[in-house]
Amino acid sequence: MRRMVGSVRRVDAATPPERDRAVDALRAFAVLGVVGGHWLVTALVSEGGVLHGDSPLRHLPWLAPVSWVFQTLAVFFLVGGHVAAKSHASARERGIGHGPWLAARLGRLFRPVATLLVVWAAIGGGLVVSGTGADTVRALLKLALSPLWFLLVFAVLTALTPLVARLHPLWPLAVVLHVDAIRFGFGGPAWLGWVNVAAGWLVPYTLGAAWTRGELTRRSGGVLLVGGAAATAGLILWGGYPASMVGVPGEAVSNLDPPTLAAVTFGLAQCGIALLLRERSRRWMRAPAAWAAVALVNLSAMTIFLWHQTALMAVTALGLLTGAPLPGLHTVPDGLGWASARLAWLPVFAVALAVCWAAFRAHEHGGSGRSGAGRGGVGRSRAGRSGAGARVGRTHRGARESQSRGPRPGPRARARPRLRARPRAVE
Repeated sequence: MRRMVGSVRRVDAATPPERDRAVDALRAFAVLGVVGGHWLVTALVSEGGVLHGDSPLRHLPWLAPVSWVFQTLAVFFLVGGHVAAKSHASARERGIGHGPWLAARLGRLFRPVATLLVVWAAIGGGLVVSGTGADTVRALLKLALSPLWFLLVFAVLTALTPLVARLHPLWPLAVVLHVDAIRFGFGGPAWLGWVNVAAGWLVPYTLGAAWTRGELTRRSGGVLLVGGAAATAGLILWGGYPASMVGVPGEAVSNLDPPTLAAVTFGLAQCGIALLLRERSRRWMRAPAAWAAVALVNLSAMTIFLWHQTALMAVTALGLLTGAPLPGLHTVPDGLGWASARLAWLPVFAVALAVCWAAFRAHEHGGSGRSGAGRGGVGRSRAGRSGAGARVGRTHRGARESQSRGPRPGPRARARPRLRARPRAVE
């Protein structure tokens, strides 16, 4: 316990005072919200030796408010737009072009993706060779690779940061409004909805850029919350939109696949809450234990996001070895009994995710398993060289530019003497 307390204090002490911890807190909340939501509403039902996907929201539609809490993608895009706009502006000030800046940011996104694809290519091939049914293989691969759509959209918006950094959020919102009007009001083609994949998530992304420009105040947060919530309620009650903010198997319309106007207005309300909680989040993050937890999630955000569905499937597969369907794991999610049992499985999923984290987190930081300290990054904290606190307290090259800095300058700029008396922390 003493060692853990010391590690927590080292992480806190190693964090630069100018770092906006509220940004990291919001990012951690968004990532963990997606993970918790998937674990609660994703069911792999075993019937006749075949696994297929299901959702408690299909059988228990009154649980739709659960999706309001855990569908946090808009917050992630809000933070992403804010961080990208700030980082790009900083890179330009230091003479770094768009190409190197983009390569550095996308490298952080796609290094761990390559590992996921290799692992699941091997798993999929092994399942096919072993005679596993095509439906089961398809269901597993769909779950494992489902996070990738989000990363592709996020990568495209990141690449367009210089163009959209000053775009007013009302423009992409207007696109979403017109697309839905054509689709649902005038019987337009269903494929038109996929325009909203870019336009819909561009709304919170441009809000994040406006945050960077200092245009979003506490009053702005209140307007977004009230306006977004009112619009969403109206669309659900009188516009025929589903109440669930995630896709539900069997439903004719999904609010998320592709995003609808209701999902976007709901995201505006979420962004409003995030903006209202900025100052309070900064106060919460002054607690060393809270900040250490948030820092750890941020350093491992991609690993957590990419592997959380694999963790769920690993537990599901191991549970099949018992020879009988386990409640909350393999059974049809059609009652409160299933929901109660699923809550009991969440700690098991978390343990499985911790195993995945231990196995694959090095690929998020360039595959070396070491932080930037070994590559000209920030040195270890003064309190010691080993332990979780030292590992978290050391920054890595990719994470160091996550808020305000772009890729590192060239060799001449790096030749300046480094000050080791005050190490930088998680960035």
